[in-house]
Amino acid sequence: MPRTRKMILSFYCDDTSPYTAGAKAFQAFLDFCAEHRITGESSVILGAGSHSMSRSPNKEEQAFLQQVKRAWDCGIDSHMELMTHRGLFDFDANRETKDAVHEGLWLHEPNATVEQYERYFLKIITEANRAGIRLTGLTWPGCGCETCKKRYAALRADGHTEPNPAFWKALLSLAKQGKFRSRTLPCFFGASETKFGIHQKAADGPCAVFDLMPNAKDHFGSYTNKTDRVNADYYLSADGKSGVIARHFAADAPYCIWYSHWQGLNPAKGIGWRAFTTVIERIQQHLRDHVVWMRPSDITNRYHAGGGWSFLDAMG
Repeated sequence: MPRTRKMILSFYCDDTSPYTAGAKAFQAFLDFCAEHRITGESSVILGAGSHSMSRSPNKEEQAFLQQVKRAWDCGIDSHMELMTHRGLFDFDANRETKDAVHEGLWLHEPNATVEQYERYFLKIITEANRAGIRLTGLTWPGCGCETCKKRYAALRADGHTEPNPAFWKALLSLAKQGKFRSRTLPCFFGASETKFGIHQKAADGPCAVFDLMPNAKDHFGSYTNKTDRVNADYYLSADGKSGVIARHFAADAPYCIWYSHWQGLNPAKGIGWRAFTTVIERIQQHLRDHVVWMRPSDITNRYHAGGGWSFLDAMG
């Protein structure tokens, strides 16, 4: 039986910064998204350069921040990928704390409190606001260093397999205070092609926090920016009949969301940029009338307001 409603398309891009490819590359990416009316999310890591780029930014950082400010108007959400994607940040000293626990791991530490998470997140939001940027959610900054791998293994052995619930509560508190752009927050933690879904982690009235799981992998070069990690056909074949997008469409999935990394996706140096534009061309050729592009924050806003995916029924 053919599906009776459209499928949502969206994506998110990790590790976005001015240091990988420069501000003009991010401008080109936003221009492409706006021109082709595709929507998604691109992370903001304000402390990626070991200082807050919103304080006395250099010329390249300032140019990048100007582009992040226009991202929303180009259809792109701006999530915090926390502050450094490495160790916890010392906001008073404006530097990464020496030998500090890595931020992604910290979100799993069972002894961290709601208050600690809320204070740290609020400081990141303040740095973003300083640059005129409003954040829309949070992307987990994963880490594969030996210290983090050993600690993750120890946490799993003790039964701590999920992020600390206190961190979800902290995000909800900030959403209720109006600190984010919208009242619902999409977060990206889990991912699976087959066991995916949208999972409410905390809610109070019109405000809610969700883990919105991507159900397509990164074959746009990933963070290694290598050709063996590029495959446009993985997403959608030239004839539009196969690929993960076609499979989810045929299975009547409510969405297909993929993740990517700026190292491979960026238009200046990214080995996966041409594959990305090819996939968009194929979607427009074969699925234009059967899909709807949505930012992650729009997905969670509509899902929460409607109590499920019923809002898709009105879209055909």
